[in-house]
Amino acid sequence: MVGKVLARWREKRSNQFVLGSKDETGGCQGCVATQAEDGSYTLRLRLPNAAGDKHLLIRGVRLEYGQEQWVDSLGCGRAISYRFLRDKKSWRLFVSTEVVPAKRITKKQRGAIGIDINPDQLALAELARSGNYIGGGAIPSVTYGKTRNQANTIVSEAVQRIIEVAVRTRKPVVVERLEFSKKKAALENEGKKRSRTLSSFAYNRTRAQLKSAAYRAGVEVIEVNPAYTSTIGAVNYAPRYGISIHLGAAVAVARRGLRLSERPAARVVKVRSRGNNHVTLPLPVRIRGRHKWSFWSKVSRQMRAALAAPVRLLPKDLGSTPAPLCSQALSLRACALCAT
Repeated sequence: MVGKVLARWREKRSNQFVLGSKDETGGCQGCVATQAEDGSYTLRLRLPNAAGDKHLLIRGVRLEYGQEQWVDSLGCGRAISYRFLRDKKSWRLFVSTEVVPAKRITKKQRGAIGIDINPDQLALAELARSGNYIGGGAIPSVTYGKTRNQANTIVSEAVQRIIEVAVRTRKPVVVERLEFSKKKAALENEGKKRSRTLSSFAYNRTRAQLKSAAYRAGVEVIEVNPAYTSTIGAVNYAPRYGISIHLGAAVAVARRGLRLSERPAARVVKVRSRGNNHVTLPLPVRIRGRHKWSFWSKVSRQMRAALAAPVRLLPKDLGSTPAPLCSQALSLRACALCAT
């Protein structure tokens, strides 16, 4: 038994090797890249003395992603490392190098793009410099039941749409600085079944890819405290603009990134519940001298109590049916996503 485990360990260990240095020709003397006439690259790998030949040439190398950064690093002499990995089909090559940050093209003086991450979609809300909602929509990102590669593709496409809007409008992206466990807890008001569809992989991958893509595009990403953004969005912005509670939360996130007021917009509001129903909610009295989040904490508790009662009266199939999420279907305002 020990022999089999040791053999598997040695086989897995020998499936990959890494070469790289920042102070040698072509990034590494063990693996030197030279450009061919057809635009591809030839890798010259130095072999150990026991192999007989001194070098192994790998011709026609092109990277599926990051070819321009690799070529630029070769020309500038930046640090490069090459990782060769063998899987069941063949050998694969991974190239790591330093990335020069793009010049920032976004300014908060133009407004902001707020993002609210949900199990089945990313809610995007575009704000003018005054803080008013001027457009938005829902970007589908259902990763539940998908393989890791499929989930990666779905998240990448969703993130790319966000970056396209930010680049076109020259506005920074604002997201919640939130731990995954707290995000799951915030979704429990909409039902445990729906909150389970948001996996830690999809949530963390969305935030990581968004930061990476924004870094390359010169888009600023502002992270804000997530306290009561869903409550503020449902009370202040969803009724006012006729948008979904998720887009309302995205508006609240963006306004917090712009450091704008979060005072309640009315004394009595209608909060949308599941099944396209509404709950009338009188807001508590705001006590001067206390932090604004003390007020929103009371509102959040009232909302949970008010939304829990009608859910028990609804059929199970209605309880899990989300309301329309695209702002274009809920109002006459232009959709920032459709403009792309």
